[in-house]
Amino acid sequence: MDIVDTDPSEYIGTLDDEDREVMSMLDKLITDAMPTRRRVLWHGVFWGGSEQTIVGYGDIRQPRPRGDDVEWFLVGLAKQKSYYSLYVNAVADGKYLGQRYADRLGKVNLGSASIGIRDLDAVNLDVLTELLTEADSITPPDPAG
Repeated sequence: MDIVDTDPSEYIGTLDDEDREVMSMLDKLITDAMPTRRRVLWHGVFWGGSEQTIVGYGDIRQPRPRGDDVEWFLVGLAKQKSYYSLYVNAVADGKYLGQRYADRLGKVNLGSASIGIRDLDAVNLDVLTELLTEADSITPPDPAG
């Protein structure tokens, strides 16, 4: 995956009405919780071989178990086929924040660093904002900012 020149707002604007509404709302929630973080569009082949477009917020260097560290995003937002994904690459007390907030987020599907959302009305947005604010506060500032 690489950062592309397309503005994230342009990408969100290309989505159908319902997806554009949900992605715009989540985009605002993330940028409000992390106002100093860089916002860019990533596109390419993701882990598992699927091609994706992800709005990335913040810059981190993520260690890999094998090989070199990678430049990545602190939080990512993606439209999947039938749900939305938030990738939160922040860890506290040895756990990804999504795992730490799991019992308070509402009805979501959790992976290690991913939060899958099918129905935004089933998510506790105040808790999601708290999670994003913590991710921002426990992660060093973006190198450029």
